[in-house]
Amino acid sequence: MKRNLLMVICLFIAFALQAQTSEDKTNKIKMKFSGFVKTDYFWDTRQTVSAREGHFLLFPAPENLDPDGEDINAKSNFNFLSIQSRVRMNVTGARALNADVTGKLEADFFGQLNPNINLLRLRLAYVNLDWGKTELRFGQDWVPMFITDCFPGTVSFNTGAPFQPFARNPQVKITQKFGYFKLIGALLSQRDYASRGASGPSGTYIRNSATPEFSLQLHYKKVNKDAGTALITGIGASYKTITPQIETGTGYKTDETVGGMNGIAFLKYKAKKFTFKAEGIYGENITDVLSIGGFLVSDSVDVIKGYVEYSPIKTMSFWTDIHTNGKKLQVGLFAAYTQNMGAKDDMAGPVYGLGTNIADMYRVSPRVIYNAGKVRFALEFEYTVANYGATRDAKGVPTDLTEVSNLRSLFAVYYFF
Repeated sequence: MKRNLLMVICLFIAFALQAQTSEDKTNKIKMKFSGFVKTDYFWDTRQTVSAREGHFLLFPAPENLDPDGEDINAKSNFNFLSIQSRVRMNVTGARALNADVTGKLEADFFGQLNPNINLLRLRLAYVNLDWGKTELRFGQDWVPMFITDCFPGTVSFNTGAPFQPFARNPQVKITQKFGYFKLIGALLSQRDYASRGASGPSGTYIRNSATPEFSLQLHYKKVNKDAGTALITGIGASYKTITPQIETGTGYKTDETVGGMNGIAFLKYKAKKFTFKAEGIYGENITDVLSIGGFLVSDSVDVIKGYVEYSPIKTMSFWTDIHTNGKKLQVGLFAAYTQNMGAKDDMAGPVYGLGTNIADMYRVSPRVIYNAGKVRFALEFEYTVANYGATRDAKGVPTDLTEVSNLRSLFAVYYFF
């Protein structure tokens, strides 16, 4: 299996390299091959809640006391990994339905789960039809809550998660431009990044709802090339419904759902010497974008048949990022805060989600980046503090808090091609 995978990767690279110099005479199809090689070296002061052997860091692990009262998770650790290395193919030059057609195929070696780390993983795969003022996109892309024009510039691969929404999923998206404005609508499913329930993360919950997530956003973008400035801002909202189970614990059919609204507002200002970014997020059951929260059982309708009702947990986040714009040397700072605001209804049963025992959390991450041509050296210190609760109030908000913290020291080396 490993040999076959290696052959596929080699053929993909060879084909992409050859395609760079080839051109279809009829449609003028061009393929551009790019990507980067990256190795991360990191050290944590305690155990963490993370993915891929600690590479994708979310937050410090809670206290785990032994019989003598010693915290088992208060143990430092380190790792070296190159799994974020990436290959990308952009396809241009085709036309269909009077539109310019482009495509993107992007993969890395992150794997979909911890057991298949180091294996090739699909990141992006979409077809885009552009009529000038209208665009239509089909395929796997960043979710709308991840604004590609305005996201944290961290060295860490988590890109600010769980404060910054982070996910790529299958979707269909339409963009309509009006001068400096553009209106974006999207319908989304879930794949690698999914809602959480009794069976853990799974795209089954949204599929069984028979209703895709709907998103609508309005963006404003004005660029002054002569002055070297840019202003990008916008707002957005989306709504999704999931069906946590189709069979109760006692074997009866059920189709009870839990819905959730989320909203964002963002701002990016680029000056000649610095760039400032900020975003605020409100979410209900948005664990599919790696936010803390989830949903809980709010009522037991029928104990015998196992029928229950659900209520989404509300969370809010805010982050800001500022960095200098030097071509060789850049200095930046990321700061963020998130809070569990509790469920809409009182808790009457289990709680499902991510970090549901965290009341609030903050992070401060200074960084220094040095570019030498195609090579980059980057150093970042990521300090995250989480308040874990031993109990919950009526709305599921953690109480009786204990503060834990982790300092990650991260050094990364890139080679862009």
